[in-house]
Amino acid sequence: MRVSTAAVKELRERTGAGIMDCKKALLETEGDIGKAAEVLNRHGLASARKKADRIADQGIIEAYVHQGGQIAAMIEVNCETDFVARTDEFKELAHNLALQIAAMSPQFISPDEIPPATDTDPQAACLLLQPFIKDPDKTIQDIITQTVAKVGENIKVRRFTRFELGY
Repeated sequence: MRVSTAAVKELRERTGAGIMDCKKALLETEGDIGKAAEVLNRHGLASARKKADRIADQGIIEAYVHQGGQIAAMIEVNCETDFVARTDEFKELAHNLALQIAAMSPQFISPDEIPPATDTDPQAACLLLQPFIKDPDKTIQDIITQTVAKVGENIKVRRFTRFELGY
């Protein structure tokens, strides 16, 4: 079976995956773009799990101040190399995470940080479990995993803080 260049291009734009990965996924799914996107997503998730133990000691600090200057957020997001830290995908992720913190006011990064015997809803209190404000069908962890699949490196949220005037 031949895969058209237009189909590869559409799948690449939809998923952000490489050209050869898109072509292989389309061949595997006999040209079905929806199924090919699912295949790429599964491969990306498997790839992200393999990278989870790698050291992420590079990255950026992103700050966001909401219009009017009443709310602000600052976050440190780490990756494996400074090359990836300078990519548009990584910068966009850091910015979106800062927006999420300003909007949703999480208290912890992950459920592991919640003190025992605390009556806290992990989904509301943990950044990684919160629904993404720009796409509520995905969690923040899903967004990070997608970025890991795109950039090919481990990504970690190291720390964050949120400021609100008067609190």
